[in-house]
Amino acid sequence: MFNRIRRLRQVAAIASISSLVAGCGVLSSDSTEEAGPIVVGTTAAPSTLDPAAAWDSSWELFRNIYQTLLSYPAGASEPEPDAAESCQFTDNSNMKYKCELREGLKFSDGHALDAKAVKHSIDRIREINVNGGPAGLLGSLDRVQVLNDREVVFHLNKADATFPFVLATPAMSIVDPEDYPADKLREDNSIVGSGPYTLESYDEGKEAELLKNETYQGYAERKNDAVTIRYFQDSPTMVGALRDKELDVAIRGLDADDIVDLQADDKDELQLIEGSGTEINYLVFNPKDPMAGKSAVRKAIAQLVDRPAIAHKVYKDTVEPLYSMVPKGLTGHTTGFFDDYGDPSATKARDILTEAGISAPVPLEFWYTSDRYGSATKGEFEELKSQLEESGLFKITLKSRPWKTYVTGYQNGEYPVFGRGWFPDFPDADNFIAPFVGKQNALGTPYVTPKITETLLPSSRAQSDRANVVKDFEDAQRILVDDARLLPLWQGRQYVAASSEISGAERALDPSTIMLVGELYRKTSW
Repeated sequence: MFNRIRRLRQVAAIASISSLVAGCGVLSSDSTEEAGPIVVGTTAAPSTLDPAAAWDSSWELFRNIYQTLLSYPAGASEPEPDAAESCQFTDNSNMKYKCELREGLKFSDGHALDAKAVKHSIDRIREINVNGGPAGLLGSLDRVQVLNDREVVFHLNKADATFPFVLATPAMSIVDPEDYPADKLREDNSIVGSGPYTLESYDEGKEAELLKNETYQGYAERKNDAVTIRYFQDSPTMVGALRDKELDVAIRGLDADDIVDLQADDKDELQLIEGSGTEINYLVFNPKDPMAGKSAVRKAIAQLVDRPAIAHKVYKDTVEPLYSMVPKGLTGHTTGFFDDYGDPSATKARDILTEAGISAPVPLEFWYTSDRYGSATKGEFEELKSQLEESGLFKITLKSRPWKTYVTGYQNGEYPVFGRGWFPDFPDADNFIAPFVGKQNALGTPYVTPKITETLLPSSRAQSDRANVVKDFEDAQRILVDDARLLPLWQGRQYVAASSEISGAERALDPSTIMLVGELYRKTSW
C-alpha cells in the first residue's frame, strides 16, 4: 500500500498483547448463536453517535459499526484497506493521496457507498467544525476530489506522511449523505454505517446492541454473530458483573485495585490479559484563567507533582510516571519534565512563585471526569490536591462531572485546570503533540505555538521514514516543557479481563487501543 512509512511498525508495541492467565485446550469459534451475544463491559460510553462531533471514546463504538477507507486488522501496526480496495500517495511529495473503493459497497440501509459519500463524510467534518471535534485532524487537507464512483483523491496543502493514519481513525467514518446533513450533526440515537456490525438498539449511557452486518465488505472476519456493549460508571461495578457472569469481557476502565485483585485471583473462571500501551494521562491549564494562565503558577505545580507517588499509591504500579507528552516506546520520547524539575521540591516551587511576585497560597479549581477513565481518577486528583496543599503554596478545590457534560465544560473554557487522558489516534509521536496545539485542537483550549505548528510538525510530516523525525519532536517537546501548559502525569498499560470461556481478547485492541469486538468468541471445546 503506502510503503513510505514501514518504520512505524516498530512503534506499535500495543499491538502485541500477552495473556497472564489463560485457559487450555482446543479452541473453536464454529458457533456462538446458542449462547447468545458476547457481552462486553466498558466505562467508555460514547458522547455522540455522529463521527463529525467525536474526538473521544465514542470511537470505540464507531470502529465496529462505521467503516473507514483504511483501518487496522488485528495484529497490524499500520493501516490497511477496509472500505478501500487500495490507497497510495501518487506523488513523491506526499501531497496527493488516492483511494479506490471496493466494488458494490452499501450502507446498512441499502444505499450505495461511493466516492461521493466519502467526500461528503470528510467535508462535513470541516463544515460543521465542532469545537474540540475531529476537524483538527484534517489540518493538512486542502480538498477532496471525486474522480468517479469508486475513486477519490485527497489533495493536501503540505506534505503529510501521517495522512493515511488520519484516514484510518474512526473520526473519518463514512456516512450516508441521505442520513447525515452536510451542515449539521445528526441528532437521533441511530447509526447508518457500513461496518462489521449494525446498531440494533441503543440506550444512551447504558447499552448498545450490535448484530453482524450481512452486507459488510472489508477485512474483519467477525468471529461472533452479535455483541452487546454495556456501559458502567465505575470499575468495581463492572468487575462485579464480570464475576457474576453478567459480562463476558471488561475492556476499558479497570481500576488498579480490581487489576491487582484479578492478578492475584487463582481461580480458573477469569483471565486477565496485559499489554504495553501508549495511553497517557495529563493536566491541561487554561491560559485565560487568572491564575492557571500564569507561567510561574504552572511551573510551580510542575515542580511539586510527585508522579511516582501517584503511580504507586493510587494506581498500585499499574501505570508508570511520565515526563513527556510523547510516551515511552515511540520515536521522539524524552524526559523533559524530569530533566528540568527533577524530584518534587516545595522550596524550588516557592522560589518560582516568589520570583514572579505571586503570593501563596494560590487558589485553583481542578476538574476531572467522574466516569470516563475509571473511579481511580478521583483518588488521583485527591492525591494531587494533597501534594500541592502540603507545600503550603496552593489551595485546591476539586470538582467533577460525568464525561458527556465534562466535555462541554472544557470545550467552553470553563475549567482553570482539568484532567485528560489520551488514547492515540495512531501510533506516532505526531499524535501526542499535534492534537493539543494550534487554534483548533482536541482540548477546546487554543494553544498557539507557531514554531510547532508551522515549522516542526510540517518538517516531520515530510519525512516518510519516521526514524528521521527525532530532532523535530525533541524540539517540540522542549517548547511544551518551557510553556508547561500541558503537564504529563503517567503512562498506562492495557488490561482486558474476560471469562475463561472467551477467546480472542488478546487480539481485540488495535494499535490505537480501540476495541475490535469481532475478534471475541466463545470456546466450544477443551
